[in-house]
This record gives sequence, C-alpha cells and structure tokens, in this order.
Amino acid sequence: CVSDDAGNRLRFQLELEFVQCLANPNYLNFLAQRGYFKDKAFVNYLKYLLYWKEPEYAKYLKYPQCLHMLELLQYEHFRKELVNAQCAKFIDEQQILHWQHYSRKRMRLQQALAEQQQQNNTSVK
Repeated sequence: CVSDDAGNRLRFQLELEFVQCLANPNYLNFLAQRGYFKDKAFVNYLKYLLYWKEPEYAKYLKYPQCLHMLELLQYEHFRKELVNAQCAKFIDEQQILHWQHYSRKRMRLQQALAEQQQQNNTSVK
C-alpha cells in the first residue's frame, strides 16, 4: 500500500531526527528535567532505537556521536545524572574538545598524506 510506504518514510525521518537530537547534551538535560527518563515507555523507546547502530541505518546519521549518547542512555545512572545542568555542560565541553582535537589531527594526517603524494610524484619523474 502506498500510504504504508509514506508512513514508513515519515517514521524513518522522525526517528532519524530524534536520534540525532540525542547528540545534544542540552536537549538530554531538557528531557531529564521534564521526567522523560523516568517514563518506562520512553526508556523502552530508547532501547528500541538501538537499531540505528546497524550500518544500514547509521549511514544516514549526520551526527554519529548520537549513537554513543543513545548507548549511554541505556543506563539508569546516566539518565539520572542528566538532570544536573553541570553534567550536560561537561558533556558539551568534552564534545567540543573532541571535535577540536579530531579536526586538528585529521588536518595533520591530510597534510602528511599530501606531502607524501607530492614526494612520490617528484621521485617518479
């Protein structure tokens, strides 16, 4: 049925968007402060969303760190800690530090590769 396809597509888009929102520690703090993580149905939904870790779904993620957060959300202790704004702030800062380090490291690797290719091209001539 065509409407089933449209419904499945909409569900996919909504779940994709929601899972990616989990990469935002401030959003997690918002959910925790409003009691979502105490709701058994919501916690079960988070468990259901683990299918996004499968490669055929993960390839659509723009913010792959959301999978790490989704994994951590499976633990009650982590969900409880998110009520604390300082916890969310700490996670946010750690993500920024990771991105900064990753970007610099990636740039150095790309420069080294370019230099190696240039040397290879020069030695071939």
